[in-house]
Amino acid sequence: MVKQTVKVDPQLIKQGFQINELTMGDAETGNKLWVCQDSQQLLNSQQEIQANIPKELLQCKQVSRDINFSSAHAIKKLNLKQTFNLNGQPIEQFSFDFGFVIPGSTNNWQSIIQASEVMIPVEILSGNLVVETKFYDEDNLICSINVRIFYV
Repeated sequence: MVKQTVKVDPQLIKQGFQINELTMGDAETGNKLWVCQDSQQLLNSQQEIQANIPKELLQCKQVSRDINFSSAHAIKKLNLKQTFNLNGQPIEQFSFDFGFVIPGSTNNWQSIIQASEVMIPVEILSGNLVVETKFYDEDNLICSINVRIFYV
């Protein structure tokens, strides 16, 4: 018997993908410093979103980023790429792999990011930092989000 794999149309994956909540906090203490519960607005937006994030986040040795998401369809290999742009110039890039997503599921995806030993001052970052996040199924783009960060 030959096992058949069903390929889901990338457009259907895009339509069935939803971010329920996005949080960031201190990974060492577990203290959540920022919560975005209206994160669905981030998806498929052609506009840049603005986020007010507590500047205490920049003092954490390790930052926890938690994404709660749902998918109506199977995703073979969910991954994301983040580019941090300061005044339009990339200064850092990260890639994260989640893997297979069960159709009709809701999932929590936690990533721990080690802080740099030398931080750019908050006065330079605030309002000038745009984080571009792209979600993929393998190489197929699911969605792209651009968030301008203001540290408060």
